[in-house]
Amino acid sequence: MIVYMADLAGINGQREHFRVVGKPNLPGKLSYALATGVAKFGVDYIVPNMLEAKFLRSPYANAKVVSVDTTKARAVPGVADIVTWEDEDIKNLRSFGESFGPRRPWLDNIADYEGAEVAVIVVAENADICDEALKLLDVKWEILPHIVNVLDGRKDDAPIIRQAKEKPPSFGAPGFGVDKNPPKKGNVSYSNLVAGDIEAGFKEADHVLEYELTLPAFASRFPNPAGSVAWWYDDFYHGEGKSLHIEGAVRERRAISNMYRIPLEKTVQEGLFMGGKYCDWGLRKSQEITPLLAKRTGRPVRCVNTREESFEFIMKERYMYLKVGYKDNGLVTAIDDFSIADGGSEGSSSFGTSGDQRYGPYTTFKCPNIRQTMEIVDTNRGIMYVSGQHCPFNWDSGMMAIYLIAEELGMDPIEVARINLHGPTSQEDPNPVPSFEACIAEGKKMMDWNWHASGTKKLPDGRMHGMSFRYQMCPRHAFSGYDVKLEFRDGEVHLPTQGPIFGVYAVEANAMVVAEELGLEYEDVHIDFDYREKFTPVGGGSDGTTASAWATKECANILKQKILEATIEEADNPPAPSFFAKPKDPSPFKGMKPEDLDLADGKVILKTDPNISIPLKDATSKNLFATYSGKPPTSLWTLGMGKMLDTMNTAYCEVAVDTTTGEVEILKMGVVADPGKVMRLTSLESQIDQVMYFSQGCQLLEDYVYDERTGVKLNNNMIDYKMPSLKDVPEIDRRFLETRAGNAAYGANGISHSLANTHLIIIAIHNAIGVWVDPPATPDKILKALDKL
Repeated sequence: MIVYMADLAGINGQREHFRVVGKPNLPGKLSYALATGVAKFGVDYIVPNMLEAKFLRSPYANAKVVSVDTTKARAVPGVADIVTWEDEDIKNLRSFGESFGPRRPWLDNIADYEGAEVAVIVVAENADICDEALKLLDVKWEILPHIVNVLDGRKDDAPIIRQAKEKPPSFGAPGFGVDKNPPKKGNVSYSNLVAGDIEAGFKEADHVLEYELTLPAFASRFPNPAGSVAWWYDDFYHGEGKSLHIEGAVRERRAISNMYRIPLEKTVQEGLFMGGKYCDWGLRKSQEITPLLAKRTGRPVRCVNTREESFEFIMKERYMYLKVGYKDNGLVTAIDDFSIADGGSEGSSSFGTSGDQRYGPYTTFKCPNIRQTMEIVDTNRGIMYVSGQHCPFNWDSGMMAIYLIAEELGMDPIEVARINLHGPTSQEDPNPVPSFEACIAEGKKMMDWNWHASGTKKLPDGRMHGMSFRYQMCPRHAFSGYDVKLEFRDGEVHLPTQGPIFGVYAVEANAMVVAEELGLEYEDVHIDFDYREKFTPVGGGSDGTTASAWATKECANILKQKILEATIEEADNPPAPSFFAKPKDPSPFKGMKPEDLDLADGKVILKTDPNISIPLKDATSKNLFATYSGKPPTSLWTLGMGKMLDTMNTAYCEVAVDTTTGEVEILKMGVVADPGKVMRLTSLESQIDQVMYFSQGCQLLEDYVYDERTGVKLNNNMIDYKMPSLKDVPEIDRRFLETRAGNAAYGANGISHSLANTHLIIIAIHNAIGVWVDPPATPDKILKALDKL
């Protein structure tokens, strides 16, 4: 099988010279608004005559509202409305995503984690009145058994906290078959995948390694709490019925349009910012409910979450028990992965559970014999919305195997990785992956790499030195299609696109591509945000930048051809000058053909003599537009999810561990990444900085603490829940390669969340002190592991 991945299908995909794409320090279109605080998120909107809304939130880990008397709450001056789960308006509300299968009612009387919205919504003149009314609700609770310890939840005598539902169909992954999944038992569902012959693989092995690791649950930062404000108004342009204006809700207004069964053209969302975490696609109830409340009260209504209400999971907890067979040279022959994963509260994403089984480190190994057995445990620990900082995190189970094999055999883990990484075309391909080899070569130079066994290197100050390494794919999992439109209007180029922005600077990279293809500067391309536009440059995550830019590149060349044709047409048939306009000089391109011309430096030029030119703004008086609908060829990641390899990245860490105090200092963190082609350097740098930031947080600081007796969190705030501060975060040494091996714009793939990790620092700590510490590796846990507590 021949596999080649490059931008061969698109126009100018093999471009050699770049003036704009990849250029550093080009500001985002909305960077000034963010930096100065002018940007308005849902929580920032205040409109005339606005009401506030708040949910009743459960103080219990698992409870049912048996009844609620709202009489006293309704009597509070300033209360405008109280809605309960029994109101028909709530019963008829369908949530975004309902088409994916039956779900619980949008709001009911069951709260299966502390802080869950339940049963009642109060609408009042201000938030303080909402709080007062909520306190006066006469709520009769039935407190139900709870589970916040994942391992306890799988025991035979554990209380069943959620009834079994009809099981959705199981799906395999490339190269995997779906093992027979037994029916749900108690709180446990099952997801099993198998490839190859596990028993034969272990018989082939010279050694068998068994180990376990814990993937921690953590929250990371929520820069702007979710919330929205909505109101209805008479619309004279789009027919009968009122139109909805909502701000702070979603990345695309279609979700709200579908939810409330109103035409898309009657749904307005002009704001350009929404709250959320990185790659956070999940809608919170505060972002969905305001249209209903505004319709009931006849006034604008705002509903926003507090920061305390925003500490849901960005990744759920998981325990992994692995058995790995390998040969004397370090080649893995069999992998048996048994995992116990927190399924979270009802409605949680499958990322971190069965969603991780389809894509992970094992498929990049030459080893064909892989079994993944997973128990997914219902708990009341909390919810994880549609997506999160997802790498997937089980990737480090494979990196742990590489490190432990290296320790056992006295080898450098980079060499063990080399032995096990299959070639570009398949798991049977023995050839090296060029991108991986280039990343390793650059990484070794960057880190001055000199591997040592665990517990053997002491620094001059007496602290122990540790180091670690990991690799990952640089995938493009964006598979969406894009509808791009470009306009040449009054001599200037415009890129229309819808908002809002949710943390991905994809439109800027698209504008850079337009500038590159039309011979302009980045600043010459006008980005026009308009909620009515079709084009959104996101799809699949931040790596949607490279896919959408491919479509934009095609569109830019369509516009270019139209500009050149209009230039020749006007040269041959000059328009009559208007009464007020100064007559134009004769065009130097009279009698020529469009293919004789090109665009460069803001001008239309003659290819054979670039000194013969016309400023682009003077080339034609026509207003032109171009459209393109499509997407780049299917990415290698989509085709094989690790079975075939193109662009890669590597990460490195050095730590110093004080065995007297248990303190860990990160001496250096380094990343060498090959995204195929750098599109917007500032975005790439920032993505790596952020992903290493929350990876550091989950490994050294962040930890949910529960009272197992009551099931409530004990550190649900930003004082007790520790996150890295500016003083904690080391500078990341970043090096970028451009192999052009991807098949999106100019050979780019992207980087996605692939550098997110749970054990890069943890492995470095083990390399320093020779004992394992589960994340977060706090000083007390390190001292306990060293038998010093």
